Amino acid sequence: MPTSPHPDAELAAALLDRWTALLERVVTPGSPPPAAFGDELLRRWSEPQRRYHTLTHLAAVLDVVDELAEPGEDADAVRLGAWFHDAVYAPDRSENEERSARLAERVLPEAGVPAALVAEAARLVRLTTGHDPAPGDRNGELLCDADLAVLGRDPAAYAAYAAAVREEYGFVPEEAFRAGRAQILEQLLGLPSLFRTAAARARYDAAARSNLGAELDALRS
Repeated sequence: MPTSPHPDAELAAALLDRWTALLERVVTPGSPPPAAFGDELLRRWSEPQRRYHTLTHLAAVLDVVDELAEPGEDADAVRLGAWFHDAVYAPDRSENEERSARLAERVLPEAGVPAALVAEAARLVRLTTGHDPAPGDRNGELLCDADLAVLGRDPAAYAAYAAAVREEYGFVPEEAFRAGRAQILEQLLGLPSLFRTAAARARYDAAARSNLGAELDALRS
């Protein structure tokens, strides 16, 4: 009896189709085939140190971008930003977003993406460092909301996310992790709004604050 493809293989194939369609929309005529660039990105997103920042996270961010995109936003620039926002990821390093942005600045021109779009994608990647786009930065708001949407999922999905984050930081002693994680959650809860777009606020904000508060209480117990 034939075996079914591994779920990650199916997801990777679906993501490669999405990458190819995206690149075909934005590159200049005569550019190299996009598949090789997509394969390299998928390899990066599949690295063994990842537990949360995986292909599943990439797909989820792209899905939310598709759901929330509105007129006035360059959704394809945001999608490029999503593809690169955690393309470089090492849990023990603090400059992942900057290194990811530099990767975008190197790879996207090779793939035939126009310079202005490369610059916008890299700018958006850098914004995910603090998730604090300027008011009216529609592209930045869209990407940051998509990246943080996991905070507003149902409690079981949020618990799985929190557990995966802890696995990524398995090298950090428990007491130190609890203190650092609590600080991050407190900072998030102190924001006037976790989400910048009206659609994301309506969809995710209340659940996100409940999830964050519950995790913070657990860390303090």
